[in-house]
Formats: sequence, structure tokens, C-alpha cells
Amino acid sequence: MKLRSIVYSAVAFILVLASCKDESVFKLSGTVKNPDKIKKVYLLVADSVQISVIDSTALSSDGKFEFKHPAPYANLYKLRIGGAVYDLIAKNGDAIEFSTDQADKVHSYEVKGSENSEKIQEFNKLSNYWGEKNGKIVEEYQGRVEKLGKESDSLVAIYRPLFLKNMEDYATAVLKFVNDNKTSLAAFYAMSSLEPMKYEQPMVAYADELKDKNLFDDNPAVQRFIHQMMEIKPTSIGHKAPDFTTAGLDGKPVGLSNYKGKYVMLDFWASWCTPCRAENPNVVKAYAAFKDKGFNILGISLDVAKGDWQKAILADKLTWAHASDLQRFDGPTERLYHIEAIPANFIIDPQGVIIAKNITGAALEDFLNKTFNKPE
Repeated sequence: MKLRSIVYSAVAFILVLASCKDESVFKLSGTVKNPDKIKKVYLLVADSVQISVIDSTALSSDGKFEFKHPAPYANLYKLRIGGAVYDLIAKNGDAIEFSTDQADKVHSYEVKGSENSEKIQEFNKLSNYWGEKNGKIVEEYQGRVEKLGKESDSLVAIYRPLFLKNMEDYATAVLKFVNDNKTSLAAFYAMSSLEPMKYEQPMVAYADELKDKNLFDDNPAVQRFIHQMMEIKPTSIGHKAPDFTTAGLDGKPVGLSNYKGKYVMLDFWASWCTPCRAENPNVVKAYAAFKDKGFNILGISLDVAKGDWQKAILADKLTWAHASDLQRFDGPTERLYHIEAIPANFIIDPQGVIIAKNITGAALEDFLNKTFNKPE
């Protein structure tokens, strides 16, 4: 009976300790080896558009530091130690242990007590790997330009595909990480690193899943992301393209209904948009190759001056139909299709469904080849 009483007392003591855990803050205990001249450690939060310092503490003589800070929902925090920044994810009740060595030039670190922090560390390793590959490509390109003494189209032709392939491989790795870690907040930050225009479809699908499963429904950044994706969802791939009416070059009304039962690409551009003008030769080439197979284009300009718009059409030899609200990004057509950057395009099938979006250059030609040159 005496032994049983001792066991019960020990269990009760452990339960009391557990109940005394402070759930109103997270605790972050850290160790910095070889701190050299570093005297302070800073805690930052990524809770809005900008990252801001929310706390700081002195580093002890033996390289120890501690933070206690409220975090009512799981969120991304950063430690700034000297010139290095380390990512963590914390929420109230977490007891996180952090350690690093300032003598380590790659600033590796260990974190315990927070599975989300371990996951964001895993993502950062992935991101750094592909970032270093990009850096080497850029460095090699710049070295050859310097040796040549000038920019060269032939060098761009060599290195641009390498850079783009590397970015595609990075995106593939990110999407796999997100798929493998859907219940971790680290997946959200990983997905947020992708280019929205290019990876809109998986981002909308991810937002749908977050919404349906009420994941991170207390995190403002996640909720903003979901709201943004739900706004553009009606004009994403697989959805019926919304109808509109605007004015053609001749002032007469033109709209999507004019192309009912046909393939049409809505091409948003402007005379003042340098990337648009650079892309126009690719669009001209695609139109010449596929117009006789049923490919139509309706160019929608974001110009405000009709004269500038007409001059650009003639100069770039854009022989398809054109229309404009002449209100830059504030036109009703632009708002309906959530145009925030140009060039932008939507390819719509004869059933009125968006089947491709924001594809340019060789990718546009490849898509049209697959669409119009299907084997019998």
C-alpha cells in the first residue's frame, strides 16, 4: 500500500506540473555557440505585410537566451542573431529549444519542441538548395558576360532555359513538400513562395482544402490567402469564363459571347507594357500557325489613350480583334478577370471553359499544338 501511495503521489505531482504549464505564451530557450561580439538576440514576427521586431534579449556570457511571448495562434517567427535569421513556428504553450553555432558559415541550427518549426526548417533546406543552384547559374552567366564584355542573345538563349528549368524543379519540390505536410503551417509558407500567376491552379486547390478542413482558421495570413484565392477561383482553369462586353476599336460593343462555340484567347496587354510588347511576336507567330485551325484572339488593351493603343497594334502587326475599357487596371473587364499584372491571358474552349491561363512563349505554342494537332 505504501508503494502504491508513492506512485500515486508521483503521478499527481507530474499532473500538477503539467497543469502549471503557461498556455498564455510560448517559451523559446536558445544556445549560441561561439557568439563572438554578439550581445543581443531579436525576435521577429511575420504577421503582416512586413516582418517586424517584437522583442529582444541579452545573450548571456555562456551564450544562453530566452523569450516568452504570447502567440494565440500558430505563426511564423524569426530569430535574428548577428547577421543570420532563423525561422520558427510557435504558438501558446510551446516550449521550444534552439541552438546554433555562429562559427558555422551556412548558419545551420537545431530546433526541438515544435514539429512545425522542424518542418519550416526542412522547407528552408529545400529552398536554400534550389536557391544555391539558381545562384550558380546566374554567377556563371554573369562571368561569361563579363568575359565577353557585353550582353549576348546567344548567352541568354543558353542560360534562360537552365534558369527556368531550375525554377520548375523547385516548384515541383515545393508542391511535393506541401502535399506531404498539409496539416503543418510550414506547408502554407512553402506554397506562398510560388509565383501566383504560374501556379494559381494548385494554390486555389490548396486554399479550397484549407477552407474545407478549417485548417489554421485563426491565422490572419492564411485567411487572407484563402480570401485571395477564392476571389480569383471563378476565373481559374476549369471554370466557366465570365461573360463581358466592352468597346472594340471601332467603338462597337464586343464581348466573350461573340466567340461562343469557338476557341478564343483573351490577351490582356498595353502599348506601355514592355514585357507585353516583347511577347507580342510570339503571339503573332502562334496566331499565324493556328488561326486556320480555329484559334481566335481578342486583345484587350489596358491603355487609356486610343492613339497609343492603335499605334502599338499597327507596329506589332496584331491582326486579330481588339477591344478596351481604356481604364488601365480599373476597367470592368480587368476587374472581372482580376488582372493585376500584364501580360495575362486566358484560353477558353468552345464550351466557354477556361482551359489555360498565362502561358507565353514556347509554352503557348506547345499548348496550341496539343490542342489543335491531336491525333485522329
